[in-house]
Order: sequence, then structure tokens, then C-alpha cells
Amino acid sequence: MAQPARLGRFNIIGFTSIVDVERAKAFYRDTLGLRLLAEEPPFALVFEANGIMIRLGMAKELPPVQGTVLGWEVTGIAAVVKELEQAGVRFERYNFEWMKQDELGIWTAPTGAQVAWFKDPDGNILSISEHPERKK
Repeated sequence: MAQPARLGRFNIIGFTSIVDVERAKAFYRDTLGLRLLAEEPPFALVFEANGIMIRLGMAKELPPVQGTVLGWEVTGIAAVVKELEQAGVRFERYNFEWMKQDELGIWTAPTGAQVAWFKDPDGNILSISEHPERKK
């Protein structure tokens, strides 16, 4: 019997869509500090984030945002929030009774994980998070 495919040994590729190509290119490259690998009009901008490929598909319009589309696991989330704010990133504040955020916009989940959300120029929701339960 054949073994099932195992994808856990391969790098994942992140995908999301953009409309304003020039603003997205500047945001992901200059504000977030990702390395631009290729421009493939009319298909995608291709970036690299710590060895992981992110393809920003060039679209004519975006579907309604339904949640976080890309996220980065960080260490020292408060310092990363402050660094991104200095680069011009504005963190989202949500008014959910069950999700209280601190003064930096960081929410601490019941597991101890901490998350903060922000948007790219096209309104895609991005996040940074720190997961102490994964530290060894």
C-alpha cells in the first residue's frame, strides 16, 4: 500500500490578493521589511519572509475580508509592535467583550498566546503573535 503524501517536510507558501500593486509593494518591502523576489505582472508580487515565499496575487477587486490572511510568529511581541508602529503600521483595536486588548493592541488568549492585528494597504488583515507554549 502506498504511503500518503506528507507535506510537513516542505515549506509553506503564503497567498493573499492585492489591488494597489505599488502601495502593496512599498508596504511589504519597505514597511514590513520583506525581500521582493519577483514582480510577475499581471499575476503576482513575490516576497520572501525568513525563507518562506509569499505571493501577493494581483486582482481587480478583493473579496470581503473574513479574518487574518497572513501572520508572523515573533518573539518579544511588544517590541515588534512598537517597531512596526514607528514604521507607520497602525494596529487594529476591536471592541469585543471577550477579547480585551492592552494599550498596544495586543490580546492575550486563554492559552497565553499574544496576538496583534494590522491591515495592509488593501485592507487584508495581518497579524503578529507570540506563543510561549511553543518555547522549549
